Amino acid sequence: MKVSVRISMALILLAAFSFTNAFGEDVPLRGRGGKRPGPPPEAYTACEGRCAGDTAGFVGPRGETITGVCEQDGDRLVLRPDRSGPPR
Repeated sequence: MKVSVRISMALILLAAFSFTNAFGEDVPLRGRGGKRPGPPPEAYTACEGRCAGDTAGFVGPRGETITGVCEQDGDRLVLRPDRSGPPR
């Protein structure tokens, strides 16, 4: 094969893989096994020493304050955020 034909084929394959990935599964939002990642560690830490139904909060990764209610998650309490804010 000529060099130009090889380059053309490589570009076609690269474009095909890029197109497939762009319309494929939403990989960044999913963890291994196709499941969404669980609550962040801060959601558990915020409820340490509290009871189910207590309000709590923590500062999120973007500097936002996340508040909610502590709920049972297996053998631990986890903060379930309030959903009163604007939709995402």
